[in-house]
Amino acid sequence: MALERSEVEKIAHLARLGLDEADLPRTTETLNNILGLIDQMQAVDTDGIEPLAHPLEATQRLRPDVVTETDRRDAYQAIAPAVENGLYLVPKVIE
Repeated sequence: MALERSEVEKIAHLARLGLDEADLPRTTETLNNILGLIDQMQAVDTDGIEPLAHPLEATQRLRPDVVTETDRRDAYQAIAPAVENGLYLVPKVIE
C-alpha cells in the first residue's frame, strides 16, 4: 500500500501537523517505507509460534525482600495536627 502526496497532506491536516512543501516528498517516502515494512512483517508465517513477553526471554533480577527503613510513623505523626488510630485526619473539603 503506497500513499500518494494528497493522502499525506490529508493525514498531516488531520494530525494537525504543519508540513512544508519541501517536507512532503520526504515524509511521503518515509511513510511508504514504514507501510512497506509493516507489509513485510504481516507476510511472515507465524503459525505455531508462541508469543513472547520479552524478546530475549530475560528474567528480572530481584533484590532480597528485606526492610531497609526504620518505622518512623510515630515521629511523623507526633507533629501532625490531627491523628487517630495511626491515620492522619484532614478537614472535609467536599460538602
